[in-house]
Amino acid sequence: MNRRPWPASVRADFPASLLAMLLPVLLPVTVLIVLGATWAMTQPMTRIAVSTGHPPLGLLVWQLVVSVLLLGGWNLWRRKPLPLTPRALVLFVVVALLGTVLPNSANYKAAAHLPSGVMSIIISTVAMFTFPLAIAVGIDRFSWARMGGLVLGLVGIVLIATPEASLPDPAGAPFVWLALFASACYAGEGVYLGRRGAEGLGPVTVLLGASLVALVLALPLAYASGQLVNPLRVWAAPEYAITLSSVLNVVAYVGYIWLVGHSGAVFAAQITYLATGFGVFWAMILLGESYSGPVWIALAAMMGGLALVQPRPRPEPQMPPDDAAPRNDVVPGGTRPQDARLTATSDRDPT
Repeated sequence: MNRRPWPASVRADFPASLLAMLLPVLLPVTVLIVLGATWAMTQPMTRIAVSTGHPPLGLLVWQLVVSVLLLGGWNLWRRKPLPLTPRALVLFVVVALLGTVLPNSANYKAAAHLPSGVMSIIISTVAMFTFPLAIAVGIDRFSWARMGGLVLGLVGIVLIATPEASLPDPAGAPFVWLALFASACYAGEGVYLGRRGAEGLGPVTVLLGASLVALVLALPLAYASGQLVNPLRVWAAPEYAITLSSVLNVVAYVGYIWLVGHSGAVFAAQITYLATGFGVFWAMILLGESYSGPVWIALAAMMGGLALVQPRPRPEPQMPPDDAAPRNDVVPGGTRPQDARLTATSDRDPT
């Protein structure tokens, strides 16, 4: 049977039409993978930064200076003033304490004693901590499935915290609890934002304000305790690592904001899996880490727990055609994709 060839115009338009069809699917998936890999890279960079004994507060100040310069430069370019109302300042202080000063100081201390891959697994417990906290303050409901996810997360932690079975250095076991404290802080920040909201501010504005407050708090503490790290020195791997980690964190965070607005918060939340998996992968490739059987079982338990405790999509309210408008679900505050604080939304100001 003879088949008639497609007209030349159809053949010419086919690649463009196919690309137009696939782009809405391929673009967000590609961005999700790139952001997960980018954010995960901050864990081995942190491990390198603490390798020569740089103190936690000194590294925290260094990170905050880089973040303020990048985000402040962006705000200056947009000519957008930082709000200084009492409610905004309270928000900045809470996000600074629970989202930066306390957890990052703990993470820098723990990273000096724990493998980078193990840190990547532990940070995924933010979602586990968020579930009971959210129920306690009345912004979530009990679910047996999500309770099962919490139990799986606890199993993973027990496996990691057993020094003779998993950690290369048994002396690092107490620092697992320090890393868990950091995750609990991130979860507390998320629950606070989920209950109180972000005062209508965009996430970049919140992050800049919180970074400034955190810098004001951390700088005198680092100076008084002799922990300041002098940047006017010959840089080696640790100095480059903490700078790169700070830049990657800001870039990935801004990309995450775009992804939430483009594809929704539930799709963007899948970055948690990628950041954990890539964190283990980067640690093996860049740092030569290897793990015992219990660590791999813990990783599987954490992934399963994450799948159960992740928020489910909520049906969008039906709107008349004249009122239909795209909704930008943007997440305020935060330095890591695993942060449960990535749940509050702001429709008025995406940046």
